[in-house]
Amino acid sequence: MIGMAREQRLAEIFVEVADSLVEDFDVIDLLQRLSTRCVELLDVSAAGILLVDAYGELQIIAASDEHTHLLELFALQHDQGPCVECYHSGAARTNIDLTHQEAAANWPRFAARARETGYVTTHALPLRLRNRVVGALNLFQTTPHHLGDADIALAQALADVATIAILQQRTLEQSHVENSQLATALTSRILVEQVKGVLAERWNSSVDEAFAVFRAYARAHRLRLVDLAARIIAGDFDTADIPAPVPAASKERSD
Repeated sequence: MIGMAREQRLAEIFVEVADSLVEDFDVIDLLQRLSTRCVELLDVSAAGILLVDAYGELQIIAASDEHTHLLELFALQHDQGPCVECYHSGAARTNIDLTHQEAAANWPRFAARARETGYVTTHALPLRLRNRVVGALNLFQTTPHHLGDADIALAQALADVATIAILQQRTLEQSHVENSQLATALTSRILVEQVKGVLAERWNSSVDEAFAVFRAYARAHRLRLVDLAARIIAGDFDTADIPAPVPAASKERSD
């Protein structure tokens, strides 16, 4: 997507984000959409948003898809990888060739797993608030083409929007509130992860399919993902009310 078409889509996305930043908005769903938009706008294969926890380690909070191999790749970066370096330095790491010897030497487990998953290029952009970095936006490509300066600037803008979504402008100057919001966002993601596993086991489906159906139900009924997840974990919600995902084989036959 290039030229005016991308500019128009970008404007629509920023309006979408602005409309979402209302009181008590669903931060997990918004970050999930932002991750998907990164793939759409930047011609990358996958995107993830990582947030620092109370121990200074990066944890995945949203991804462009919920495939296990991709989530494992993000999880590896709690102690090595471009996102860790981006978080500590506050500087973007872009157009990193994962097939290069330097990447293998710097991040042996991360680089090897990324290549096994099919990715050959990666980028890490800081989630930043003035001089404070709270996480990183991680992008992956299955092709070796470089992202240009305009694409990198756009990626950083999307990372900045993600930061605002997490921290909310009204409390940016209050560090104790800020830290509380970071912790709340990570806790929300953990609840959603638990429900994905519960539903996937119940329906004998992939976690990706379970998450898609769970998310669609929450949005259709105007429920925050974390609120619905908490009710399911507590046993206060009958998951039979959520339509089970249609098996891939059935979809193919219907097509």
